[in-house]
Amino acid sequence: QVQLVESGGGLVQAGGSLRLSCAASGGTFSSYAMGWFRQAPGKEREVVAGISWTGGSTYYADSVKGRFTISRDNAKNTVYLQMNSLKPEDTAVYYCAARITRATMTPAIMDYHYMNYWGKGTLVTVSS
Repeated sequence: QVQLVESGGGLVQAGGSLRLSCAASGGTFSSYAMGWFRQAPGKEREVVAGISWTGGSTYYADSVKGRFTISRDNAKNTVYLQMNSLKPEDTAVYYCAARITRATMTPAIMDYHYMNYWGKGTLVTVSS
């Protein structure tokens, strides 16, 4: 059974930075496309960023392009989300998810209905 555990969330002022980590265990990490999703109170879960199994292709939601960077370290079974220039509207629970695929990253790969494994989430709060 694959387990995903997020860490790195917290309270930060607008304009600040946070780095989220997601550690995977129990599976073949290098066979998964990995993604970060978020869900704000009263809103639907949305994709933030995705990265292919090799790390060679990435996808970002328009709302975070130029501010967030997704990366992975297959030797450490970990995916990261570097978040800079944070805004109050980035406040949400951030979830890590994995999809068993070796396809090139596209927005369709990050359809949350088709993700195979999910972490429990980490809360990010950005104060104004």
